[in-house]
Amino acid sequence: MSILIKNGRVIDPDTRKDGRYDILIEEDKIVKVDQEIKEEAEEVIDAEGCYVMPGLIDLHVHLRDPGQTYKETVETGAAAAAHGGFTTVLAMPNTKPVTDDRLNIRYVHNKAKAMAPIHVLQAGAITKGQKGKELADIESMVAEGAPAISEDGKSVMDSLLCKEAMKIAAECGVPVMAHCEDIDLVDGGVANDDESIRKQGLRGISNAVEDIIAVRDVMLAGETGAHLHLCHCSTYGSVEIVKQAKKQDIHVTAEVCPHHFTLTSKDVDASDANYKMNPPLRTKKDVEALKRGLRDDIMDVIATDHAPHSEEEKRRSFTAAPFGIVGLETAVPLTISELVEKEYLTPMQMAEKMSYNPAKILGLDKGSLAEGKIADVVIIDPNEEYVIDKNTFASKGRNTPFHGRTVRGKVKVTICDGKVVYKDK
Repeated sequence: MSILIKNGRVIDPDTRKDGRYDILIEEDKIVKVDQEIKEEAEEVIDAEGCYVMPGLIDLHVHLRDPGQTYKETVETGAAAAAHGGFTTVLAMPNTKPVTDDRLNIRYVHNKAKAMAPIHVLQAGAITKGQKGKELADIESMVAEGAPAISEDGKSVMDSLLCKEAMKIAAECGVPVMAHCEDIDLVDGGVANDDESIRKQGLRGISNAVEDIIAVRDVMLAGETGAHLHLCHCSTYGSVEIVKQAKKQDIHVTAEVCPHHFTLTSKDVDASDANYKMNPPLRTKKDVEALKRGLRDDIMDVIATDHAPHSEEEKRRSFTAAPFGIVGLETAVPLTISELVEKEYLTPMQMAEKMSYNPAKILGLDKGSLAEGKIADVVIIDPNEEYVIDKNTFASKGRNTPFHGRTVRGKVKVTICDGKVVYKDK
């Protein structure tokens, strides 16, 4: 199969190309990038007015498989990813059973190879059953292909155990992806700890819940030489913590989710649990700090924390409903609408944070449109305006606070391994 992409604005952080180029794909490889390609191809895609970027890579998704497939499966989550422009995703291990051994890693990878239109990678848990008492067999999971370890959904509260895990991860050459949450400080909180939340009768989660563990994990990374990746950062303090850690040459990277740079705690409606996520929506001060952190390249990655739940679960009271929203199919328009159009990020920075940097963090030979590279490509119309409709999602999850929101930036085509896996109708 050969595909010729013509007339698009190629934005490639690897080669630093940013301009009008054609791209020729043959089989699963990019074979030519030039300002005008005259060779014929079996399929020609006119990308006039569109960004042509390396396929997006999401470092943080929950596919709920195995164990909670009524919420999502490897197949439906991967379809949602393709719909959102992602060609690689990293699944978190808080499945049922927890992905804490090589057999569960193998299960997800084999299922993805058989059923997913994109690349699905599975992270391994740090502790057995994510109970925080005994380390999982990290070495065997890495040998099976896990590109990272994480206790996502919670923190490893035992500092000595966390330090041991970082030592092993450093030896194995994989990052430790940290969900920073001091569980004792949460104290039943369900939203940000501020006046607007308290007025609605909800218990708060303070910034310190996140910041205390972020500082601890940075210090442990400094001692062990591990690559620490801070997940779903939500506070102004986390931006400063990452900034100072990098000044000290501690190997730390960090991600921000679109909901955390788009909404504030004042948007929370206590009657709608689609506004309930962990970490919670914070204040305007936090949002502005996160946006500046992305702008100034302190924060390295935009990730979704895609967390599907059933409609029945999200119809419960705000206190009783589970944390989390879906994000794979809204990340591109929110990033363009909130960051690119408002000039916090250039399109090149968007490609860096949604493809190139995630690839480097996981040690993948991706995030590039250079000749000879695997043909993972996304074509995005940055100017198309539309209304987000949860009923069009490929994900099983419809739990989003963005339903009905007018945005700009639409994924038109997703190509993975040289095959068109999604095309906007």
